[in-house]
Amino acid sequence: MGKKTFALPYIVWMIGFTIIPLAMIVYYGLTDNSGAFTLDNVAAIMTAEHSQALWLSLGLALISTLICLLLAYPLAMILKSISKNRSSLIVFIFILPMWMNSLLRTMAWQTILSNQGILNLLLEFLGLPTVQIINTTGAIIFGMVYDFLPFMVLPIYNVLIKIGQDKVEAARDLGANGVQTFFRVTFPLSMPGVVSGITMVFVPAMTTFVISTLLGGGKILLIGNVIEQAFTSGSNWHLGSGLSLVLMVFILISMAILAKYDPEGSNVV
Repeated sequence: MGKKTFALPYIVWMIGFTIIPLAMIVYYGLTDNSGAFTLDNVAAIMTAEHSQALWLSLGLALISTLICLLLAYPLAMILKSISKNRSSLIVFIFILPMWMNSLLRTMAWQTILSNQGILNLLLEFLGLPTVQIINTTGAIIFGMVYDFLPFMVLPIYNVLIKIGQDKVEAARDLGANGVQTFFRVTFPLSMPGVVSGITMVFVPAMTTFVISTLLGGGKILLIGNVIEQAFTSGSNWHLGSGLSLVLMVFILISMAILAKYDPEGSNVV
């Protein structure tokens, strides 16, 4: 039995659950109800409602990705600086919530952030003014950061622990201070992990619809919500597929950037 035989189950899986669904999306996105070729489904992204949802999704995804980067990089640096046994335990605790279904985790935050939720009850107990964060873009960003932060921490941590201490010490011997060492040695060497983390956060944040539905109360439509409604409520597979093709452009751009900085995929979790 040759080695190629063992790849057969994977090939079947890829064909059945990746290639065929993508081919269906392309077909429906580029045809109308009669099966004739058309670009109207793709061009629908230019309508006011759809373009607004697209740019809002892009903006929230960029903000969430930036926040995740600002939180994840210092945490990854701290994890690198402590002993391996302790860092392994902290990483395990950090990713433990990911073992729970993301829908359940988001619903939990819906309860916490609601007007009568745990957060406002705690603020009332402390004598502080309550906040109305649920059903706002702030709540959606909060949910995105919570759900996708581990995907930023792990690639950065993975590449930081591979940076030899001798490189840092060499920079110090050449007269560089801590800030100069970080910006000229550590950060440039960690760019593959940073780009990998940005890609792994930006893509799901750009396409999500569950978080915006639960934490946005259905009042804030992202492009993921528009596509989901086209497939379900509207039963318009052609429109949903056409809009999905537009999203694929952003995903392909992200994948191209990742391939440039991390061609071997060594930092992808």
